[in-house]
Amino acid sequence: MTQINPEPISVEETQEEPQPKPKLSLGHILRSYLLLIILAGGIVLLDQISKDWVRQNLMPYQSIAPIESLENVFRIVHAQNTGAAFGIFQQGSLIFTALAIVVAVVIVYYYPQIHARDIPLRLALGLQLGGALGNLVDRLTHGHVTDWIAVGDFPVFNVADASITTGATVLILGVWMAERQVKKAKKLEEEQAELGDLEVGEQV
Repeated sequence: MTQINPEPISVEETQEEPQPKPKLSLGHILRSYLLLIILAGGIVLLDQISKDWVRQNLMPYQSIAPIESLENVFRIVHAQNTGAAFGIFQQGSLIFTALAIVVAVVIVYYYPQIHARDIPLRLALGLQLGGALGNLVDRLTHGHVTDWIAVGDFPVFNVADASITTGATVLILGVWMAERQVKKAKKLEEEQAELGDLEVGEQV
């Protein structure tokens, strides 16, 4: 009997060549950013239109009450803010300008990595990006942020500030809901495991 010795196969031949990553088309990239663009863009537009109206119609620190009977509840005040949201940390315009740019870049970079089903996180980042950009436009064009919404004794704020706060709230609620779902799934797995152990014990 003739024995045929197979030719040795090198390790290099057994390894598959790495497949090149598919190139993302412009359409795919735009679709992944669609919600972010619509939400953040809408907030920036509404924020800038409202601020421009205030700057055109009110002198700095002038106040009007659209509804006189609710003057103590809601007023429009032309306030100029060089600090953060709601007028805190005044004279920090340069710092907050740099911070807004960093936040915007991080959100834009991180956003496509979020799962499409994680709607709360996508909404939260869209709201926060819109708010950050809205106030950033003010800082770059006017050197300060225009605040105009005065509710009771609460610090004067604007649409961008409200958007940032709402985004943070949505983010916290989203994390809380996700943790509840994880705990619920873990509890269900434990109950199923206990039930399986009981069935095995009964069979024995």
